[in-house]
Amino acid sequence: MSGDDFVARRERMVREHVAGRGVRDPGVLAAMGRVPREAFVPAGLRDSAYDDGPLPIEDGQTISQPYIVALMLEAAAIRPGDRVLEVGAGSGYASAVASLLAAQVEAVERHPGLAASARERLARLGYGNVAVHCADGSGGWAEAAPYDAILVAASGPRVPAALRAQLAVGGRLVMPVGESSWQQRLVRVTRRDENAFEEADLGGVVFVPLVGEHGWAPGAGC
Repeated sequence: MSGDDFVARRERMVREHVAGRGVRDPGVLAAMGRVPREAFVPAGLRDSAYDDGPLPIEDGQTISQPYIVALMLEAAAIRPGDRVLEVGAGSGYASAVASLLAAQVEAVERHPGLAASARERLARLGYGNVAVHCADGSGGWAEAAPYDAILVAASGPRVPAALRAQLAVGGRLVMPVGESSWQQRLVRVTRRDENAFEEADLGGVVFVPLVGEHGWAPGAGC
């Protein structure tokens, strides 16, 4: 498939699968239209890069459905100048999109191979305001906190206290939460002041589990 074919598919994805399903933020729509999703999926799946669904990547993980990426970014209300944390960087796709909206993105990935390939890919494609860290993302990345927005691309039984603590006053955290792998709700947590948090339910979703000290269970990784 040629580069022009990918561009046409990307434009259609934004028009039909993102804007067509209710995402209205012009910055998010523009960013989704600029990032080449085909560069963030395995070579054998490039022709499916703009389908409206998740795709498998290495280490048993997935790259999220384009609509869900856009929905989470819109809910996070990222503005120029914001500092963003992404937990569960995967291939780096959502971090790339977020980087076009924010000043700086700190991305955390617990799988060493994924973290290394995401770091190389983002640098090669010119997303210079993304730093990829290999660590247990369930505890966030305290070194660069506080964050104006936190995006968590894995589901936990609850929003970890460690992530709440790293959210700036006025900041927004978007994360899937649920007691099982088939019953999850996407929630947005807004920090109103030092001790007050407001939570909104954004609807049902399905994500891979958040594994780590503050997620479902500790596991091997960085």
